[in-house]
Amino acid sequence: MRTFLFLIVVGLAGCGTLAALGTWQMQRLAWKEGLIAEAARQMEAAPVPLPARPDPRTERYLPVTIQGSFTGEELPVLTSDSISGPGFLIVGAFQTDDGRRILVDRGYVPEEDRALPRPLREMEITGNLNWPDDTTSSTPPPDAKTGIWFGRDVAAMAQALGTEPVLVIARSDTGDGVMPVPASANFRNDHLQYAITWFLLAAVWAAMTGAYLWRINRRRAEGAAT
Repeated sequence: MRTFLFLIVVGLAGCGTLAALGTWQMQRLAWKEGLIAEAARQMEAAPVPLPARPDPRTERYLPVTIQGSFTGEELPVLTSDSISGPGFLIVGAFQTDDGRRILVDRGYVPEEDRALPRPLREMEITGNLNWPDDTTSSTPPPDAKTGIWFGRDVAAMAQALGTEPVLVIARSDTGDGVMPVPASANFRNDHLQYAITWFLLAAVWAAMTGAYLWRINRRRAEGAAT
């Protein structure tokens, strides 16, 4: 009888734990969908002047308009376009008309166009503030020989070009053969799959516990009959 009760307790505890993990993932799903909706709302808003001190938490996708000119200082970031193939995102230092130096991601150029000259001229750019999550602990550092970067690290790029740690991803054409790659709200959202997995494991745990208890009960019944 003790074994029987022990198995019931273990079965209930296991099912409860797995179901709780599934419920937690559903809560995470609702939280992530809220982030996605907020990002979409922010990106669809009308462009505003560049804030004096952009907040990465509340203004991550804020549409802005800036006036000024590029300084000619650029950092190529290795990337790949699904249509055109390997190439680079061109992140350049931009001097605004009010004297600020910021970073602007102009967009994509094919591999063979990385070194082409891009004339300096006054322009107005519409884009979105962004602090991309391109880099991880496994991302290589910039190549000192070629100057190629392997991810957009806003703080490191700002230090390299002597700008504010502020990046605008252009959605308007900045010319010179650079194809804009507008900012997008790329959130990894696997919480529904995780929730389904945990709930299925809870069902399997319950089924296995029930089957095991049935076998024990059957053996006891057979033993009593003999």
